[in-house]
Amino acid sequence: MVKKTIIGWREWIALPELGVERLKAKIDTGARTSALHAFGIEQYTKQGREWIRFTIQPYQHNDINKRVCTCPVRECRVVTNSGGAREQRFVIETRLTLGTLSWPIEITLTNRDQMGFRMLLGRTAIRRHCVIDPGRSFCLGRN
Repeated sequence: MVKKTIIGWREWIALPELGVERLKAKIDTGARTSALHAFGIEQYTKQGREWIRFTIQPYQHNDINKRVCTCPVRECRVVTNSGGAREQRFVIETRLTLGTLSWPIEITLTNRDQMGFRMLLGRTAIRRHCVIDPGRSFCLGRN
């Protein structure tokens, strides 16, 4: 049996391929897919493949670490948001770092400006690696 890392309902993560060293994420087992706050999303073609350019702002109400990212589009997917509305979102794949662990995950890009967390980490991203203790927070410290 593989030993899984215990995490809390919120954790500090990193998305190194996007240049994000620290980002507070809410762990949400009710969400299948992970979601990242992104805006200014532009789709374009590069070497015959669909890409997107988007801006992320890791800290709410703080433009200091805002950055423009580019990634290939993995797919476009219809997702039901927290309000029950269905919306089409771009899906990217990037590396997640959680404590000392790191692995690739799928992330949908959406406007989470009104949400309390810039990132929602869904169950698909963590199911093989982590067990959640909903009574704890920041079990793995600060990245």
